[in-house]
Amino acid sequence: MNSLSQLFKSLYGCIPEQTVPLGGSASHRKYYRLTGGGRSVIGVEGTDADENRAFITLAAHFASKGIRVPEVLGSYGLCYIQQDLGDTVLYDVAVAGGNFNVPLLEKTMSALPEIQVKAADGLPWEVCYPQESFDGRMVDFDLNYFKYDYLKLTGAEFNEVRLQDDFDRLKADLLSVPSGSFLYRDFNARNVMVHEGEPWFIDFQGGRRGPVHYDVASFLWQARAKFPQDLREHLLDVYIDSLEWFMPVEREKFMFHMRLFILFRLLQVLGCYGFRGLWEGKEAFASSIPLALDLLKAQLPYPEYPYLSEVLKCLR
Repeated sequence: MNSLSQLFKSLYGCIPEQTVPLGGSASHRKYYRLTGGGRSVIGVEGTDADENRAFITLAAHFASKGIRVPEVLGSYGLCYIQQDLGDTVLYDVAVAGGNFNVPLLEKTMSALPEIQVKAADGLPWEVCYPQESFDGRMVDFDLNYFKYDYLKLTGAEFNEVRLQDDFDRLKADLLSVPSGSFLYRDFNARNVMVHEGEPWFIDFQGGRRGPVHYDVASFLWQARAKFPQDLREHLLDVYIDSLEWFMPVEREKFMFHMRLFILFRLLQVLGCYGFRGLWEGKEAFASSIPLALDLLKAQLPYPEYPYLSEVLKCLR
């Protein structure tokens, strides 16, 4: 905390009067609300200089494009201080408990193409962390996450060679999708703040060049949100209508590609829930597995991946 206090003092001429730890991050970064001299800011203690560089650089670029992101006010070493957007998380006010705030969700989905497509123009891709683009390695990592951290932990019986054959086909199909936009990577209702009535984007430091479909699947098919199907379809239409302002969209082809990324994202999510819930024993993640599994089974079958579909259908 000394580094953050010194950074605060160098910016505002006094040490913070109060430092309050903030929870909610799944990463090793630590967040604090620092107040003093009539100011309130958020202090961040990072663990990786490249990750910090990605966030700081991307935040400046997004702001230059008119995207609502927190302003980075100063940095030193592995610490930086950013604008305080308050405590209102989109998930809490627009999703939790099934009390869906449709206008806020519409605003969020309408704004997503701005950061994906508008902000991709001139974006310094080389700063993206931990890699510049969505590629075969990323696909392999996430599919193996599902296989080793969920599927094998359940004790399910499966033919690993036949499963890998379908994984290889899925990877080739995913990599065939146009991939020139900004892929947020972890776009969900907990990574959006509501400030002055508008959605603001946070935690985009893991983004990279990639297809737009991944973020849509990540948000609309997030297991804990429990979006009704009619609301999910409505928000998808809102998103596509906004996307068409930035790029031409062939809706039939777009929806075909969406199927692939819904499958891929849900497999990755099950890997995460399996690792955090089944391996680390964290109940919040373990209890979310049935939600993700139900969403995944609702997408079946995938005729182009017959063995994967068979394995998923048999999971309990």
